[in-house]
Amino acid sequence: MGSLLSKTKSSSTHPKSTTPPESKMSAFTHIPGAQTSYKPPLIANENAFLGDVATSTDATAPISAGFYRLEKGTPLVYEYTYHEMKIIVDGEFDISDETGQKVHAVKGDVFYFPKGSKITFTTETFGLGFFVGQRKEGAA
Repeated sequence: MGSLLSKTKSSSTHPKSTTPPESKMSAFTHIPGAQTSYKPPLIANENAFLGDVATSTDATAPISAGFYRLEKGTPLVYEYTYHEMKIIVDGEFDISDETGQKVHAVKGDVFYFPKGSKITFTTETFGLGFFVGQRKEGAA
């Protein structure tokens, strides 16, 4: 297992981190209740929300993690410029790619989206996913 140092993004809607001040380096960051309390900002259309919760400090191989929420409405078509893993933590998504592959995703499903893939996300209700992407903070 590798080493990952995280920081939290400051935001009024971000859950309070239990990380000590930067002058006191700790081995980990704890963000209590993030799945239920963090409200990611709107990123596209009227119904697609995404926000980074933690990002590594490794400039050569950055990793960002956070939440993606989609509500019923306009499908989101996204072309990945980085590798990403996603686990569905609540709700449901219909996920398809440019090859015609389609999956009805539910809580507990895990996905890998390779760099260069073009993915369409839609939902009849809502979906919430937790992602980890090989990218800098805010580069989604």
